[in-house]
Amino acid sequence: MRKKIIAGNWKMNMTPSEAKALCETLKPLVAGSSADIVFCVPAIDIVPVVEAVRGTNIRVGGENLYFEDKGAYTGEISADMLKDAGAEYVIIGHSERRGYFAESDADINKKLKKALEKGLNPIVCCGESLEQREQGICFDWIRMQLKIAFDGISKEDAEKVVIAYEPIWAIGTGKTASADQAEEVCAAIRELISELYGAKTAECIRIQYGGSMNAGNCRELLGKPNIDGGLIGGASLKAEFGEIANSGR
Repeated sequence: MRKKIIAGNWKMNMTPSEAKALCETLKPLVAGSSADIVFCVPAIDIVPVVEAVRGTNIRVGGENLYFEDKGAYTGEISADMLKDAGAEYVIIGHSERRGYFAESDADINKKLKKALEKGLNPIVCCGESLEQREQGICFDWIRMQLKIAFDGISKEDAEKVVIAYEPIWAIGTGKTASADQAEEVCAAIRELISELYGAKTAECIRIQYGGSMNAGNCRELLGKPNIDGGLIGGASLKAEFGEIANSGR
C-alpha cells in the first residue's frame, strides 16, 4: 500500500524568521500524521527550517534546482547546495516555473535526472490550463509532459519520483477539480507509468493532487484510490495544513 505524502509548497513566502515561527506552529499539528510530511521552502529558508524541524517527522525540500553542478548561473541553486543544506526533496516543473520562467519539458527532464543522480527525492509537476481542458486535450497534454520528463529515466529511478497533478486553473484560484476529475487524471497518469515501466512500477509510484486542496476537500480527494497525497500551496502556510496532514489518519 502506498504511503500518503503531504507536501507544502511555500512558494515565495516566509522570511527565515517567519519560517522558523511557522515551523513551531505546525510541528505539533503534524506530529501524529501517518503520511510523509514535507515542507518545500524558499532556498534562503532551507537551513533555518531544517534546524527548526530536526528530530521531527517533517522533511524539507527545495522549490527548484538547476541541472548543472556549478558555474556562471547567477541566482540558480544546485542539487549539491540543496543536499548540503539538508534538503531531501525538490519540486521540479511547477506550472509557475514553466509559465513565469519559461521552463521547458526538456528542462524538466534534465532537472529530474540531476535530482535523481544526487539522491534527492523529486516531486515532478504536471497539469493543464483551463483552455486545454475545455479543448479536450488535457490527457494528451499531461502524457506529453510526463513522457518527456521521464525520458531516459530507469525503472528503478522512476519508482523514486513523486508526481504532482496540478490543474493550472485550480492553483491559487480557490477553484478545485472535483474529486472525480482529479481521480480521473491521476488514474490516467498511473496508466501512463504502467505503459512506460510496467504495472509494478505504476502501483508503487505516488501521485499527489495539488490545486487549492484544503481542510474542507482533502478527505474526499485523498479518499480516491489513485490520489496518494497533496502538494499544498496557500494552506501550507496556516494551521490548516495540520488538518490536511492528519486527514488520512
